[in-house]
Order: sequence, then structure tokens, then C-alpha cells
Amino acid sequence: MGKRKTLAGALLATAIMTVTGCSGAGAPSGEAASAPADPAEISGDIKVLTHRTDLVQDGTMAKYAAEFNKTYPKVKVKFEALTDYEGEVKIRMNTADYGDVLMIPGAVAKNDYPKFFAPLGSTAELSGKYRFSDKTDVGGKVYGIAQFGTANGFVYNKAVWKRAGVTDWPATPAEFLSGLRAIEAKTDAVPYYTNFKDGWPLTAWSNNIGSVTCDPGANDKLAGAVSPWKAGSELNVIDTLLHDIVADGLSEKDPNTTNWEASKGMIAKGEIATMQLGSWAITQMRAAAEKAGTDPDDIGFMPFPVQKGGKFCATLVSDYQQAVNAHSDHKAAARAWIDWFTQESGYSEREGAVPAVKSAPMPDTLKDFVDNDVTLVERSEAKTGEVNAIDNVAEIGLAKPDYRQQLVDLARGALKGDLKEFFADLDKRWNEAARAAGS
Repeated sequence: MGKRKTLAGALLATAIMTVTGCSGAGAPSGEAASAPADPAEISGDIKVLTHRTDLVQDGTMAKYAAEFNKTYPKVKVKFEALTDYEGEVKIRMNTADYGDVLMIPGAVAKNDYPKFFAPLGSTAELSGKYRFSDKTDVGGKVYGIAQFGTANGFVYNKAVWKRAGVTDWPATPAEFLSGLRAIEAKTDAVPYYTNFKDGWPLTAWSNNIGSVTCDPGANDKLAGAVSPWKAGSELNVIDTLLHDIVADGLSEKDPNTTNWEASKGMIAKGEIATMQLGSWAITQMRAAAEKAGTDPDDIGFMPFPVQKGGKFCATLVSDYQQAVNAHSDHKAAARAWIDWFTQESGYSEREGAVPAVKSAPMPDTLKDFVDNDVTLVERSEAKTGEVNAIDNVAEIGLAKPDYRQQLVDLARGALKGDLKEFFADLDKRWNEAARAAGS
């Protein structure tokens, strides 16, 4: 499993990171970024930090800003696209200069949100309007509003699965593995593609926590010395499936050569059959099919292969949450952008994503889920701060690729050991971290 810090050292490192995260920034005013009442009165120049380099480069974000200015003519919006969004913004947040609007980086501890972001309103008020508001709730106030949400499952090429003789969604992990074996035997496609090298797609497996038991509180239940990988648990089922796919030779031959951008065209052309991703990826894969001259309707989306009461479940989780810099001189203009972008821009619809606004309809990309009565479970984030604190001290990384890359290496024989020992080590580290944190 590699070298690890002692718990005391990890706790100290966490404490140091929390303190230095605000160094040089000065104390924020605590002023709320309230929803604007009169667009004509809102003015100021704002900078919006974004990870969507593609949409800035092709002019899409500029078009959004032009539409925004029809309602808010006195606000000038400038975008700054960052390729290494997490890494660069984390460094900038040691100062007060990290844009006026930004997506909340994963490295920021939830309990530290009031140090960096302006409150947007009460949880009681905003939770009735927006999905996922509890993810940024601290002390009854909301500090970020989701751009959109995503359902979780497997993007797959329907034509490849059909050629293998599989037309119904697998209802168990065993049926899923059987389907992949049929693809291996009857087609030339790679049954499953890990996207191991890019790493981040492996984190999508954690988003299925809640899909296995159809429990919206599944993630919150990790907040303690609960042995998350014990037999029958959500993470045991999820990670065992990934392990078995690789161990059975049903993934690419050399995971070190995977390529995320190339994988889009490969699944579109039927060279890959299946990938674990959020529903946000569907539109990208269908666009790749159009580019490749294949049928976009061959790109489908299936739920995690477990049923509860005879029905599939799929978690809904938040994408990045947009927040207002607590040090911004133009909080009203920044809040106006967030509200307009979430409610009026049509961004989530164009992305084929689950809208953050509760009253908005589900996207066409989830039609198969709606038609087949898949239960969509909005996963609670009430204890995300506690879960993340344990995860950080344990140095596992539920939202990082490292431990699942180790799992893949274990399954393909590049790492010594067996799955039972691997899970036992994860449980030991998790439970020690939870006890050290007083959970």
C-alpha cells in the first residue's frame, strides 16, 4: 500500500493546511452575497474561474455572458479557464485573489467554507429551491450552489452489448461480469475500459455509494469507525466489481496506456463497450459518435448492477458548486451571475445533466432511467465534512484515484496481496482515523 504518515502526523498536517489556507488573505467580511432584487441596480466587473477550458476557448462562455448582460447590463464578466483547476485555485486561496465566482475546490474542508466564501442564504430557504444544497451547508447557511448534478452508472455501447447477446441490463454483479465475458467472446471490443492513466474517471466509482442499498444516507453513514469495506457493504460491493472486472481480464490489456480523450471516440466506434462514469458523459460520447460517423443513439446508460425490491437505484450527486469569494468587492454582481447561470442559462440542459433547480425537468439523457423506473436517489451530504476529515487522515482518497489504481494493480497482479487483505487494510486505516478524529 506504500508509505503512510502516522495518524498524529497526518492530523498535524491537516491542521497546518487549514491554518495556512487563509494565510495572507486577511479576514473576510462575513457579508452575505444575497440574491439581487433589481437587475438594473447591479453593477461591477467580476472574474469567473472555471475548469471548462473547452467552453472558454470555443466562445461558448462568452455567449453565455452576452445573454446574461441582457438582464444585467451593468455587470462585466471575465472568464479565466484553468487546466489544473484544483491545483491552481488551491494555491491562489492562500491570498484573497481567487476570482469573484469560482467552483469550490475539493481540497477545501467543508467546515472552512465560511473562511473563503460568502454565504448565499439559509439552508432552509435554498434547499426548497435547489438540489444538493446540503453539500455546502455550514451552520445553517449555504455557501455554494451546484452548476448541475449527475446520475451515476455505466456509459455503454448498446450495439456492442446487443452483438454479444445482452439486451437487458444486468441486475447483479455476476450478471454484469457475464455480459462482459460475452462481449469478450463474441466481439472485438474491449469489454470494460478503466481510464486508469488519467486516474480521475476511477473516482466515479465512489459516486455509486447509495446506489447499492438505495439509501440517500449511505455516504453519511461512513462518518465513524464503521469498517466501510466489510463484507456486504456498499464499498465492498462496488470495489469488488471493479477488481473482478480486471482480474478476469475483461479490461484493457495495459491500463498504463489508457487515454480519456481517445476513449470517447473508441466507445463511439464500438471499440470499447463500457465505462463507469456519470451521466454528464453521455452528451460527450454522443458528440464523439457524430464526429466518428456512427449512431449517437448507440450510446446508452445503465445503472449499477444491483436491485433493491426488484428495482434499480442510481445516486444523484452534485457537480462543482459555484461560490462567491468572501473577499470580493462585487458580491451582488457575483451572486447575480450564479443565479442566472443556474436558473436561466440552459447550461445543465445543454450538458444533458440533472438540473440543480428542483422544478426543472430531467434531461433527455436519462430517458432510459425514467422509462425503466430507475429510482433516483439524491445523496445526502450532511456529514460530508466528517467523512472527508476521516478520509484525509486515513490517506485513502474516496474522491481521488490512487487507491483504486492500487486496486486495479492488485487485480492484474502488479501489486502483491489479495482483495481480502486489501479491504482489511482500508478498514483498519479508516477506523483508526475515525477514532483519532473522535468520530
